Order: sequence, then C-alpha cells, then structure tokens
Amino acid sequence: MATHGTGGIERTLRRALVPLFALSGAVVVTAFFFPAIVGDVVSGRVWLFLSLVFFGSGLSYVSLLPLEAEEGEKTDEPDDPRRVLTVRRISRLDTAREFFAGQDPIVFGTSVGGLTAFFGLYLLAPATMATSISVVRNVLLREFGWLFAAPILVSVVFCLYLLVGPWGDIKLGGPDATPGYTYPVYFTMFFTAGIAAGIVFWGPAEALFHYREPPPSMAAEPRSDAAVVGALTYALFHWGFSAWSAYVVVGVPIAYFVYQHGAPLRVSTALAPFLGLEGLDSVWARFVDLLAVLATIGGIATSIALVSQQFLAGIDHQWAVTYGTGGSVLFVTGLTAIFVISARTGVHRGIRRLSAITILLFALVSVVLFVLGPRWFVLEQGAAAVGRYAVTFVPMSVEFGTEWAAGWTVWNWSWWFSWAPFAGLFLAALSKGRRIRTVVLTGFVATSMATMTWFLLLGGTAIQFQRSGRADILGAVEAFGGSEAVAGFPLFQALALGQLLTFLFLALIICFIATSADTSTLVVAILAARHEVAPTTGAVVFWGLFQGVVAVSVLVTGSAQTLQTAAVLTGAPIALVSVVAVVGLTRFCLEHERGHASAFGRLRSVVLERETDD
Repeated sequence: MATHGTGGIERTLRRALVPLFALSGAVVVTAFFFPAIVGDVVSGRVWLFLSLVFFGSGLSYVSLLPLEAEEGEKTDEPDDPRRVLTVRRISRLDTAREFFAGQDPIVFGTSVGGLTAFFGLYLLAPATMATSISVVRNVLLREFGWLFAAPILVSVVFCLYLLVGPWGDIKLGGPDATPGYTYPVYFTMFFTAGIAAGIVFWGPAEALFHYREPPPSMAAEPRSDAAVVGALTYALFHWGFSAWSAYVVVGVPIAYFVYQHGAPLRVSTALAPFLGLEGLDSVWARFVDLLAVLATIGGIATSIALVSQQFLAGIDHQWAVTYGTGGSVLFVTGLTAIFVISARTGVHRGIRRLSAITILLFALVSVVLFVLGPRWFVLEQGAAAVGRYAVTFVPMSVEFGTEWAAGWTVWNWSWWFSWAPFAGLFLAALSKGRRIRTVVLTGFVATSMATMTWFLLLGGTAIQFQRSGRADILGAVEAFGGSEAVAGFPLFQALALGQLLTFLFLALIICFIATSADTSTLVVAILAARHEVAPTTGAVVFWGLFQGVVAVSVLVTGSAQTLQTAAVLTGAPIALVSVVAVVGLTRFCLEHERGHASAFGRLRSVVLERETDD
C-alpha cells in the first residue's frame, strides 16, 4: 500500500518534533496548571516561546504524518479541475525556475508589488495614508452601505431558493460523480477555513457589547433586562445566515461552471456567463483574481497580526505578562511555521487534520460550557433571540446609513465579502460529487447553525455572569482599552474547570487562525499560478511566508488597522461580483437546466413511493 509523506526530510522532521513536543508540553502544562511548582524559573517570555513550540510541534507533527494513498482524493485525472489542489513536489534545483514559470505575471507581480508599495507609502506618510483610507472607509460604509446590505440580502434569498428550488438538484460533476470526502470532513474543512479566530474572541464579547450599548433600533436601556434578547439577536444576525451566504453565492457559481462546463478553478469563473469560457483569461478575469488575492492576503495577514495582539492581551490580563511588539512578532513567526507546514502537506494531510482538531476542540469547549454554565438562562434567552432574529431579519437587513449600522452591520458585511473569494473557491473545490442543495445546506445552514450556537452559548453566559456579578467581564474589557480579546478569560475563570477551559480557549485561537491561514495559502498559490497549473511546493511555501511577512510588517509599522481597512474595502467590488455571479448563474440555469426536481418534488416522490410499497 503506497503512502505519501515518507520522504527523508519529513521523516527526520517528524522524529525531531516528538521530543520537542514532549519536553515543551511538560513545561507548559506544569506552568499553566501548577504555577507554584515552576515559580519564577520560567519567565513569561520563555513561557510564550515554549507554548509556541508545544502547539507548533504538535500540530506540525500531525500535518506531516504519512497518508495512505487510498485515503486521498484521486485527482490525478487530467480533466479533473481539482488537480490544482495537489501540491506538486519537484527537485530543489528546479524550484526557482518552476516557481516563476508557473506564476501568472499579472496576478503575481501586481499583488506582491502592490502590498510592498502599501508598506513603502505607509512608512513615508503614515498619517496621511491612514487618514485617506479612513475617510474612504467612512464614506463607503456610511453613505454607500447599501452596496453591502443589498448583496447580502440577495445572497440569503438566492441560498434559500437553491435549497428548495429545482437547481438544488443539480449534481456537480454529473450523475456519476462521487464526493471526494465524507460529509463530516467536508463540513469541517469548510467551516474551519471560513471563520478564523474572530469567532473565539467575539463569541463572549459581541452580545455583551450590545448589552452594554444597545443598538438604536432595540429601544432598550443599557444593561437592562430588555437589552438581553436584542443583544443576542444582533450577534446572531452578524454571524449567522447572512454572513455565510456571502461565501456560498461565490462558491456555488464557481463550482457549477467548473464541474459542469470544465471552467478553471478560479474566482473569475463565477463570471463565466458574461465573459464566456474563452474569456476567463481576459484582463477582466485576471483583475477579479488579482482582487481576490489582495483581499485574501490583506485579510488573513491582518487577522494574524491582530490575533497575535489579542492573544497576548489575553495573556497579559490573565497573568500580568507584557510582551510588546517583539512578543507579537514571535507569535506570528511560530504561527506562520504551523500553517506553512500544514499548507505544504496539502488538503488531504495538514489542512484536513488541523480542521479535525479544531472542530473537536470547538465541540469540546461548547459541550463543557453548556454543562457547567447557566444553561437554563442560555436556553431561555437563546430561544427568545432566535425568535426575534426570525421576526426582525428583514428590518435588520435593510438597516444602513446610520453611524451604528456603518460601524457594526455594514462593517461586518464588508469583512465577510472580503473573505468570500478564498472561502468560496475552497467550498467549490471540495464540492464535486455533491448536489447544489447539499452544498448550500453545508455552507449556509450547517455552518450558520454551528456559529449561532457558539454565540448563544458564550454570549448568553457572558451576559448572565455580568448581570449576576459572577464575573465583571466588561470591567476587564475596559481595563484593557476596550479589547474584546480579554472577554473570554474572566468568563472561563468564573466556571469550574476554569483553568482547563482557558487552556482549551488558547489552543482554539491558534487552531482556528491556522486552519484559515493554511487554506488561504493554498488558494492564493492557485490564483497566482497560471491557469491549469497546480502550485509547486515552492509556490505554497512562498505565499505562506509572504502572508507571515505581511503580518510582521503590519506589527512593526503599526499599520494593522489601516491594512485591515484597505482589505475590507475590497469587499465592495467583491459584493458586486457576487451579485453579477448570481444573475449570471440564474440566467444560465433558466436557459440550460430544466427538468430537475425541487425539494418539495423530491419529498413528494418519496412519499408516493412509500405509499405504493404499502
């Protein structure tokens, strides 16, 4: 039986990682759970370094474990578009030559040059550049909020139609196509790729912030009983069905034209009805792919930088250890090593395995929190919030033009749209052999349900603890400059098994950002490569390291907010692309896809068959 990942370098690295994991783990676990034993022997900075070695060596070892050939998806067929997901391994002598020969000169050169120019301009005139981008942001989000609100609403409606309408019956790849992954793996990889560590930080924080300062439409007094349900409702709204629909309306058109009509696996493929298959190598198509690369790198790199600062802010709150910029750079360096190794080993090894670890940690923390937390309060207030979410969904969706909506709702939509290219492309890449209805059930329904459950659990627990005085979470947040990063620590410390939950919380932060970054690395390597060319090992490593370098540059120059804003602003054209993609797919299916069964039609057929059998 053949295996992948049995090369000499990988075997040597795996052997080296085992003692590193064991030794660093012994120190970290002892220092974390039994600090009196360690005392002052291990300083805060040493603890951070050893923690990164512990998590990094463990996750990297899992990524590098060999893979039985039969476990992987067979994508060696020359006509299978998914072959570009396979990382080509070539000799070291050919790496540089193959790397440059395989890159699209426009996408590669403009993206690398554009981001380099960004930091150059920021260093020359930081105040001017930050002010200019901030002005554009304020005007766009406040005066043109409909550019985001309308596409999001269109996306939700389109997803609902695909769920019940006849086009949901279309099987991607044809009647004989089979899925490459089991359903749990399919869901896990997409969910963990599409949502980074923001879900961990904002889970206990967003509803609490709305409880402290209720949105104007709630008409409730701050920190009042009336503010509880409304606060949870807006957290569900910002992280639920509307948010995930942005990924699906980009991913489904790509998947349809890739697997039904042989288009290349690119973001620009979503525009195939207007550009034609022969036009997917045009300037317009390359511009869309370039925009996707810039949005992805900018979004992921700033997320990595911000997560490092938030992670260390939490450590500072919990153990009064201040790290500064050097600590953040060290954190980003360790995190970059993890996701580069994971991306290099490919979808079937590192990306799939880290996703599984992340979802297991996610489920474990959720279950423990439900058992130990104020579950009756969460169930009661959560049910009320879900009901209000359903009733007020449309009014909330058309709320824009106010300062509050611009800063919360529209900003969220722009952020989700800026991530839509890489998340949508990855969803498409995973979806061969599945019906469109299943794709939407996964990318729109299942992911939203998992996210909303998390926000109800953590948000409801945080509000109840704050109201009862069991934990002063808002006080801790205010003490750290209003950062949402510290909200989870006082919450978990107020529970039984608080130390264990805090440890899992920190591990979950690292896993979530790593699973988004390794996927984005692979997707950017695909988009920057020439059409129909699978990225080489060197290309994957280059783009992973490039994202890490951008994140470090953000930290050193202090440009995190500016680059994040610039990346989010790319959400506007992506939102327009999503609407064009929906219109194009609708028009194409009306002309070419007839005779499919709707969800009700399939249900009726099943009922009639059973009645006939009886």
